[in-house]
Formats: sequence, C-alpha cells, structure tokens
Amino acid sequence: MRSYFFLPPVRQAAGGVTVIRRMAAFLAAAGREAFLVPRELPDQGPGWAPSEAWVDAPVVPWESLDLTSNDLWIVPEGWVNALAPGLSSGARCLVYVQNWAYLLSALPEGVTWRKLPAEFLAVSDPVAQFVAATTGRDAPVLRPGIDLSLFRAPAAKPEPTDGVRIAWMPRKNKALGRQIQETFHSLDEALAARCQWIEIAGLPATGVAQTLGSAHIFLATGFPEGCPLPPLEAMACGCLPVGYMGFGGADYMRQALPPHNDPAPFAPWWPLRHVPWSGNGLWSADADILGAALHLAHAARWFLSATTADAEHLSATLANCHATATAYSLESQRQNVLELWTRLETA
Repeated sequence: MRSYFFLPPVRQAAGGVTVIRRMAAFLAAAGREAFLVPRELPDQGPGWAPSEAWVDAPVVPWESLDLTSNDLWIVPEGWVNALAPGLSSGARCLVYVQNWAYLLSALPEGVTWRKLPAEFLAVSDPVAQFVAATTGRDAPVLRPGIDLSLFRAPAAKPEPTDGVRIAWMPRKNKALGRQIQETFHSLDEALAARCQWIEIAGLPATGVAQTLGSAHIFLATGFPEGCPLPPLEAMACGCLPVGYMGFGGADYMRQALPPHNDPAPFAPWWPLRHVPWSGNGLWSADADILGAALHLAHAARWFLSATTADAEHLSATLANCHATATAYSLESQRQNVLELWTRLETA
C-alpha cells in the first residue's frame, strides 16, 4: 500500500504541515512507500519546504500524481477539494482532522461528509468525539509529538523575584490576549508590576524553545484547537501553562486547582480520557477573559509566594507538566504512526 500525503500551499511549514511531514518521514524511514505531494513546489511558492533536520519522504509533484485504487490518499481536513484525485481514482481517502473547527466549514454548499467515501483520523480524543458526532464515523486518534531534545527545561530559570516572566504567542487571538493582559493589570497593579511579558513571534523552533526556557508562565490564548502543541512545548520547557483548551487541548490538559480553591472554576462538559498525570495548568473556558486573568494572577502569586504549601503545589503541577510533555514525544508519535499503518494495511 502506497501512502501519499497532500501538503497544502501554506505560508510556513509549521504546525499541522510539520506533523504530516513527520508522519510520512516515519513511514519512509521504516521502509514503507510513503510520499509527500505538495500543492506547490519550493520554487513555485512558500511554505512546505523542510525546516527541520529530519529526512523527508520522497516528493511527488502535484502534476505527476497518479493514484490507483490500491493507494492511500491522506488530506488534512481544511482542504476538501484536494480529495478529488483520490475520489476520481478510487484510492482510499483518509482525512486527518487536525482542527475540528475546519472539518465542516471547508465543505462546499450541499456537500456533507456523510455522503463522501472518506475515512477519518483525529489528532486528539476531543476531535475524535467531534468527528463521530458530526459525521457518524469513528476516527482513530493519531496524536502529534514534540521534539523533547529541543523543548526541555533549563538547569535553572530566572529568579521570579526579579520578575515573573509570562510568555505568549500573539498569532493566537492577539486582540484577546491583549485584553487578558489589560484585565490582569487592572486586577492587581502591584502584582502586574512584578511581571514581564514576553512575545513569541517570528522565531524558529530553536528561538521558541529558548524563550520558553526563560519563562515561568505560558499564556495559551489559542482556540479553536485540535491538539495544541505550544502548551505542550511550554510544559516541556518548565513553564506553568494558563489559559484556554480550545476544546482539543482537553486531550491532555487537566485542572491543577480543585473547584473550591479555583478563582474561576471551569470543567469540560465532554468526557475526558484517562491520563496518568493530574493537574498540569490553570485552564479557563475559551474566550473567558476575566477567568484567564484571574488564573494568571493566581499563577504569578504561586511563583512569588514564600509559603511551603504554594511551593509544593507549584512543584507538583510542574512535575505533571513534565509527565504530560513526555507522553507526547516524537518517539511516541513514530510508534503510533507505524502501529496505525499496520492496522490500515490489514483493514
């Protein structure tokens, strides 16, 4: 079974495109026939060209694609028109849903997934639940991984008493992030004066890792999300995450505070899978600005507190963060990809 992975014409090879390239690379390295099919080659447009140190799967130009009924054609959920070569050739079409929010919005008028001969993969357990509810079909979960050799905690962080460093990514709902900062400042100006804001923008992966390694807190402002990687990378770098799940983040995000101690209690209404770690962040309902600001203040006070109880709670939460990030390693992703493909070949 040959596997062809469609790479959409995006501005930068990050996020979902990187995850797909890794999947193909894992399969090719294991001796399987796996190919990348970019909609645009490097000299025709930006975006897909390799940006990391692994060896990509072989590339087949879009114009040279020749699928058969024995092939597997993998397309991300937001590019439904890219299914056309697979549908016309009778190939087995597999839609990898990396963000639940694009699964339905990308469909042409009058078209539904229930009418298309496609199968699904989901990037997380919440996304699998969304796929099942909206298409009536099960979606095996294939989680992404992060590079733990790059994203790792430093030997020591800057002293919080010199300023609690809060990292965030403006590309994730920038205006809302600013509102959280303004609300945080208004809640307690004295506390806000003891904090420093660090924007992560336009940096390569090495720069992101270095910045997260210097931060104490990571504010996650992204939603909707399928299985958000920045909070995982922040956890791996020893940050305490605060913010939004984006629905998909509930695959691994768990509350660090019991409701009676939480200044803004929030619990997902959908079923959560069992995980071997407990509380790994202070999580708010998506778009809850005041809740996120209250959690941010609580987190900052943890780092500035001199009490043993706060120190122990913070230490335990950061340990859970480390356990969470470790479960999303590239090796775990590689093993899961190979195991899933073995099942696909026998299905």
